[in-house]
Amino acid sequence: MPNPKRRHSKARGRKRRTHYKATAPALHECPNCHEPKLQHRACPHCGYYNGRSVVTPKEA
Repeated sequence: MPNPKRRHSKARGRKRRTHYKATAPALHECPNCHEPKLQHRACPHCGYYNGRSVVTPKEA
């Protein structure tokens, strides 16, 4: 395996990583209460997932 002969500069590594950006999570509407929620997770507002109540939501 070839190994680098000299150390790469910080600028070189940072130029390569310019496109590594955090993306916002995809939110979808809850079919029960119509609030935004994460996919494949129980709704934090009403506690429903896949058409049935699975958790009791925390009161604010």
